[in-house]
Amino acid sequence: MNTSRLQLGIVLALVIALTGCSQPLNTREKSTLVGGGLGAATGAIIGAAVGAPGPGAAIGGGLGALTGGLIGDQFLGMENRQYAQQQQIDAQGREIRRQRREIQRLKQRKKTTTAKKKYQYE
Repeated sequence: MNTSRLQLGIVLALVIALTGCSQPLNTREKSTLVGGGLGAATGAIIGAAVGAPGPGAAIGGGLGALTGGLIGDQFLGMENRQYAQQQQIDAQGREIRRQRREIQRLKQRKKTTTAKKKYQYE
């Protein structure tokens, strides 16, 4: 009974923490919360087996949050790099389209100039 109360309290605390955020959580924050929740639940289960669910949940929650935060930080870094690369790809695509338009304009100008010179000599 005591373990289920602790687990319910942890879940309730996570729900309150998640709903209290004014803006969406980033990857690092989500991973920290998930890691903390899973660590606390696992710690409580293991702690209950040895007769100390509270300290087990506290230690498991801390270690889980730390691990989740580290993993989330790595994922967030990858997302940021991918976003920056996509921005560069988009900019290069715009530049290619601009250069193609310029090439077409120059070809058209050359045809017009060549046609004018041809009529001048006739």
